[in-house]
Amino acid sequence: MNALMEMYGNHNFTVLGFPCNQFGLQSPENEETLDILKYVRPGGEFVPRFPIFAKVEVNGLSEDPLFTFLKESLPFVNPVVGDIKRLYWSPIKVDDIRWNFERFLVTANGMPFKYDLHCPIEIVEKDI
Repeated sequence: MNALMEMYGNHNFTVLGFPCNQFGLQSPENEETLDILKYVRPGGEFVPRFPIFAKVEVNGLSEDPLFTFLKESLPFVNPVVGDIKRLYWSPIKVDDIRWNFERFLVTANGMPFKYDLHCPIEIVEKDI
């Protein structure tokens, strides 16, 4: 995501990071997020060049309205639910986000454009 910010940050583009603890309880407390990124995962002195928000819930009864809107606006892309013992929300729905690093691309006027799991940066560049 830093690479995208370097390429397009001077245009009408930004990356936004929303940590979530609903996947294996892997997200630290809000005040620890930047240190975890820098020293643990991905580590190597990584510093995001984009805003990282406070933790949100992206699924279930308490999901943030932003993610409700995004998921309702685009078709889901992950037919595999995964190990439900590592998913910390209820109810589990077919269009739920399944992983901490799923990505949404939103147009400059705020309309969801694409939802992807593991899209290579070259494809994201073409979409931008």
